[in-house]
Amino acid sequence: MKIVLLKDVENLGKKYEVKEVKDGYARNFLIPKNLAKLATPEVLKWAEMQKEIAAKKAEENLEKVEKMVSDIDGLELEIPVKIGEKGQLFEKITAQKIVDSLKKIGFKIKKDQVGLREPIGEVGEFPIKVKFEHNLEAEIKLIVVSEEES
Repeated sequence: MKIVLLKDVENLGKKYEVKEVKDGYARNFLIPKNLAKLATPEVLKWAEMQKEIAAKKAEENLEKVEKMVSDIDGLELEIPVKIGEKGQLFEKITAQKIVDSLKKIGFKIKKDQVGLREPIGEVGEFPIKVKFEHNLEAEIKLIVVSEEES
C-alpha cells in the first residue's frame, strides 16, 4: 500500500515522503495514529506543495541565520564585573550572562549555543564560539573588565 507520511517515522521515512508499506501496518498503525495518509492523487499533490513550502521556509531560515552569524562574528562584548582587592571576581561569567549581554544589544541567542566549557573567573579577553543552526558558528571576543574601568 502506498502512503504519504505526515510526520517523521523512525526506520521508515521523513515527513511528506511517499512510501510502500504492508497493508496491515498502514491500516492498523500509521493511519489511525495520523502518521500517514493513503497516497491518492490529491494527497500526492498536497504533499508536493507541502515539501515546496517547507523547502522555502528552510531557505529563508538559512538566510536569516547566515545574516545573524555575519552580524555577530568578530563582535567584541564587554562585561563589567565587581572585582575584589586581590583581583578576584565577585561573580563568574557564565553562558547565561553572555546570553543576557547579547540580548541587550539585540541578539537572540540561547544558552546552549554559547561554547563556554566552564565559567570565566578572571579579567581579560576570551574568544567564545557561538553555534547556530545549519552547522554555522561565529566567534565573539568576550572582554571581562572591572566595573570601575567601564
